[in-house]
Amino acid sequence: MQSKITAFRHNARACCLLFGLGSQHATAADSEKITIMVGGITKLIYLPARLTEQLGYFKDEGLDVELLSQPAGVDAENELLAGAVQAVVGFYDHTIDLQTKGKDVKAIVVFGQVPGEVEMVSTKAADTVKSMADVKGKTLGVTGLGSSTSFLTQYLAGQHGIQSDEYTMLPVGADASFIAAIKQNRIDAGMTTEPTISALLKSGEAKVLVDMRSVEGTKAALGGTYPASSLYVRAAWADSHKAQAAKLAHAFVRTMQFIHTHSAEEIAAKMPDDYQKDKPLYVSSLKASLPMYTVDGKMPADGPATVLKVLSAFNPSVKGKHVELDKTYTNEFVSSK
Repeated sequence: MQSKITAFRHNARACCLLFGLGSQHATAADSEKITIMVGGITKLIYLPARLTEQLGYFKDEGLDVELLSQPAGVDAENELLAGAVQAVVGFYDHTIDLQTKGKDVKAIVVFGQVPGEVEMVSTKAADTVKSMADVKGKTLGVTGLGSSTSFLTQYLAGQHGIQSDEYTMLPVGADASFIAAIKQNRIDAGMTTEPTISALLKSGEAKVLVDMRSVEGTKAALGGTYPASSLYVRAAWADSHKAQAAKLAHAFVRTMQFIHTHSAEEIAAKMPDDYQKDKPLYVSSLKASLPMYTVDGKMPADGPATVLKVLSAFNPSVKGKHVELDKTYTNEFVSSK
């Protein structure tokens, strides 16, 4: 993966030299390629990225979009800040964390009103880990250190008075690498998404500990809705590429409407075969995921405050800091058409 990222950075720099960056080139904005880094492109929480491409909605808007995948959202975030990509499909909470570090990034489309994450416990550890109150001394899997899964893991443990230095967080990525970590006993429990959840349940290698795939489950775990998967960009890019941002948002909103007007089977039929090697499992995973998606791409009204509450509970970058939540997202572009 590192070699691919290095090669990608080289190509991105070449593109930057060719096309230039910034508002001085805004007149040619619609002809520029938009590269979007997805924090794990096969995860169903990020389904709208590939589905929009498959449905042809980017092309309908006259956009040249390239999708790349990086398993951990924190790494995708770094690519955005480095200027190697124009947008990220990742968790909204990164925009809050980054603001406290002086980085102005905002979500322009919200896909998930809840995280879609589940804390899974290895069947071998299930007798001793019956809730997050039992994770002291355990090794917990996250996609990456500093990722949204690490934010949520620390919050859930903290709710039981367990500090982050009382357990180990191990970055294990997602999908096959997460499953391997469970099988190899490298983690006792860990946070992951569909279709990995259903695959582990089907094999019997893990059980559900905390379920945040629904509004009800998320409110029980976090105290409110928790807007999660989203499209976020640097604020300066959004300001200098308003036409592109609006077209991107419109393409994604069409996809959200498609998701809510079609069955899991119909949605799955639009996805590449290599995303669904076990088609029945993929469809059942998709059915379990459908409640998480927004209808219109807009930010849930109570969402940003819940996310800030979670981050403020443990994240030293955010705790005690003043955060201007209205600068971490905008509904301007999803409402523009």
